[in-house]
Amino acid sequence: MPVAEKLPDARGHFGQYGGMFVPETLMTALHELAAEYERAKDDPDFQSGLAQLLHDFAGRPTPLYFAERLTKKLGGAKIYLKREDLLHTGAHKINNALGQILLAKRMGKHRIIAETGAGQHGVATATVAARFGCECVIYMGAVDMERQALNVARMQFLGAKVVTVTAGQATLKEAITEAMRDWVTNVGTTHYILGSVLGSHPYPMMVRDFQRVIGEETKAQILEREKRLPDLLVACVGGGSNAIGLFHPFLNDTSVRMVGVEAGGEGIRSGKHAARFQGGRLGVLQGTKTFLLANEDGQIELTHSVSAGLDYAAVGPEHSYLREIGRVEYDFATDDEALAGFKLLSETEGIIPALETAHGVAHIAKVAPKMPGDQIIVMNCSGRGDKDVAMAARHLSSSS
Repeated sequence: MPVAEKLPDARGHFGQYGGMFVPETLMTALHELAAEYERAKDDPDFQSGLAQLLHDFAGRPTPLYFAERLTKKLGGAKIYLKREDLLHTGAHKINNALGQILLAKRMGKHRIIAETGAGQHGVATATVAARFGCECVIYMGAVDMERQALNVARMQFLGAKVVTVTAGQATLKEAITEAMRDWVTNVGTTHYILGSVLGSHPYPMMVRDFQRVIGEETKAQILEREKRLPDLLVACVGGGSNAIGLFHPFLNDTSVRMVGVEAGGEGIRSGKHAARFQGGRLGVLQGTKTFLLANEDGQIELTHSVSAGLDYAAVGPEHSYLREIGRVEYDFATDDEALAGFKLLSETEGIIPALETAHGVAHIAKVAPKMPGDQIIVMNCSGRGDKDVAMAARHLSSSS
């Protein structure tokens, strides 16, 4: 089996996962993007320009924070948080958006489109489009626009046009479909800044590479702080970009366990969830072959999560591969567990996490007390919870 960190292959495959399953009209654009990205990877000017933007504009490096009160409250392992929530725009999404806007400029494309669920990728895309003077259109499901009204307003203030998508479940899947439709129509002038390690090659590889900075910084920071690697890495998994960004630089470090936490929604048995590895199947969705929630006829099933950013029927193909080879484990947290995690981190550390991130907190709350006190957990605090305060308040008040 190929070494995980050397993948994908030239055709975008991670083992049996990944690939390029798109209309013929997009193949030229995808090959152009892949070729431009390969050139950019080896271009010192591109890399130094991106590094400077990440530092001066986005606010990297982000701290690795010892959660002392959370550690004490849970007992067991020491808990560190990688503070991606402190980045400009409030989440890890800016890392990828900056990389892709620089590629768009290299290709001479000045119209930017994107999809968004929780709104954080939309805000990051609108931010970089404003920074570089590009026209920007964001597609967002009507359901997500309602539960993420703050981020809709932010995108509009940044000059983006936010297009309401009412088809189907009116969440992230439908927003991606509309963005791809736009790209097919305007491929000559438009670059699609896809927000996660999803879609056709080269996106899963490219987005992963732009997010690897999370894990690279984490490794250097924990070695400086503790003089050794962590025992466990934890991150929430929707499409999976924050998780793969944390995990990828540690793939060869076999002493480090990694757990991705999916959205368990109202429970796996209820069918109202977005945990693709808890009953999903292999299939093709929106450009890639991966694990997804579909019925026996291959029809995509409805998903549910209290967090808009995890409410998606498929998972990034590299995650499917890492699960298959046993390098990464995948668990889930229910809505109720995530809301409890949201409250727990807020009250113990003064850090209000995104509801996506709160799924990781929920997992830590289960496993940390069972681990010895000399072991170390690092969780990716992928985003801040400003956008989720109204949603969390509604749910928590109704359950109290």
